[in-house]
Amino acid sequence: MKLLRTIALDPSDTFVFDVPAEPGDWAVSGAFRFCDRDPAELSGKDRSAFRSGFLGVKSWGWSTLAQIVHATEDDRRALVELLAKQLVERFGAPDLATARLAAEEEVEFAQSLCTHPISALIAVHRSASEGEVRESFRRLQLREGQEHGKAFSFMPEVEDDTEPDSNFNLANTSGEPSRR
Repeated sequence: MKLLRTIALDPSDTFVFDVPAEPGDWAVSGAFRFCDRDPAELSGKDRSAFRSGFLGVKSWGWSTLAQIVHATEDDRRALVELLAKQLVERFGAPDLATARLAAEEEVEFAQSLCTHPISALIAVHRSASEGEVRESFRRLQLREGQEHGKAFSFMPEVEDDTEPDSNFNLANTSGEPSRR
């Protein structure tokens, strides 16, 4: 089985997000963190987290990239349990049983993003329109024989996983929308 872990190829997440995820933290989309907020009113680091962050479950911080990794059934169970506890403690879920159901859904969604090979990197772009949040995910493809190194050493080869947002610019995820 495969799951997502946060990865930091450079220190940029420490500048982009209020709370950066710890590298190697189990990751989920984390879009639920914005369910009670109007995305149009977000600014600064909150806006960056909404637009381009994966949620590190243990650290409750954000990561620009997630890496597909091998996981065991025990890893998955521990992730669901950890996320459920976080939903109660940090997000106000009414009880652990209710939180566990929500955590199962989040982890199942994260697993659905793991269709690519182990070590592939995934980026997210979120947008909101007419009260609906849309997420698009992209795999960042390394060139043949290249290993993960600095953040921008592999970015020219991007493979779309879902219908792309034509204005998506990974280098500008913390700024204003690109002008074309």
